[in-house]
Amino acid sequence: MSERSLRLVEAHERPSDAMPGVDVRPPTFAEIYESCFTFAWRTARRLGTPEANLDDVVQEIFMVAHRRLHEFQGRSSVKTWVYGIVFNVVRAHRRELGAKHPHALHPAPEADLDAVVDAADDPHERAAKREAARFIDRFLAGLDEDRRDVFVLAELEQLSAPEIAALLDVSPNTVYSRLRLARAEFSKAVARHRARDQRRNP
Repeated sequence: MSERSLRLVEAHERPSDAMPGVDVRPPTFAEIYESCFTFAWRTARRLGTPEANLDDVVQEIFMVAHRRLHEFQGRSSVKTWVYGIVFNVVRAHRRELGAKHPHALHPAPEADLDAVVDAADDPHERAAKREAARFIDRFLAGLDEDRRDVFVLAELEQLSAPEIAALLDVSPNTVYSRLRLARAEFSKAVARHRARDQRRNP
């Protein structure tokens, strides 16, 4: 991401975490990195960051977090605060990448298989989880950007509608509308997937 884009991301990050009269020890950068790296990487990926750019985007996310750490005063959780940074960095990166290399925004989806399987799973459970991960990846790759953002934040990351509305700078009603449409598309995708399975295994 260019320095200009990074400045734009930071300029649009409003310091909304301040709570007057409350003395909260800010977390250290090391604490934020340790506690938030996995979900920041996962969310950046789910929000449409191409695999080839994922490491660079996650690095930018934590560069912004480091620069803005002094603004965090405890009004929201650290995780919600970092979510805002993740969303804005990913959105800025995708816009820049789309302007320069639009084809790069639509690579073949690659499921993050290592993140969904567990060493304790039996072979059947591992296979089922891998297939589910591939299905989710394909679904997200084909979803409209606005609906994908809401679906990821609500269904996969379990944020509330008011939290999502604040992150996206839209009304809660808009969040509910986009989520309803995304869920409808998901249901249709599940039905198609099951129909294909039934044809393969009558």
